[in-house]
Amino acid sequence: MRQQEQALPGRILALDLGKRRIGLALSDELGLTAQGLGTLERTNLRKDLAELTRLAAERGVALILMGNPMHMSGSEGRQSAWVREFAKRLEAHSGLTVRLWDERLTTVEAERVLRESGISLEKRRRAVDQLAAVILLESYLASLPARGETGDGLG
Repeated sequence: MRQQEQALPGRILALDLGKRRIGLALSDELGLTAQGLGTLERTNLRKDLAELTRLAAERGVALILMGNPMHMSGSEGRQSAWVREFAKRLEAHSGLTVRLWDERLTTVEAERVLRESGISLEKRRRAVDQLAAVILLESYLASLPARGETGDGLG
């Protein structure tokens, strides 16, 4: 997992990894917007990796972004180690760079947005993983230098 933050050509697939579901979001080709793609119901590691690799190839993904569940202190815990191991396996399986991104409070924010929307608890449960992935991807995209900056002050 590479540390340097640079814009890559192609789409970015964001994953909010959970034990039962993986929330999915996808950027546009220019890396300006994030759209939810629903959720992937987890089955087993082999099938999950195959499905994510297929989805990435089908959508022209250049980078996979995974939420890294850090403690509020900024330290990593057991969940973070589990995500890091999944990311390593996904990177090897897909051949794509997998970048971890701090996801602190993304699920909390997603739950708040859905609660304020007034939708039922059951619909919120199904939508929270996807919305967390969208929020994660929007956070990452906002951190990138504008695509098209030339460094000459002209755009």
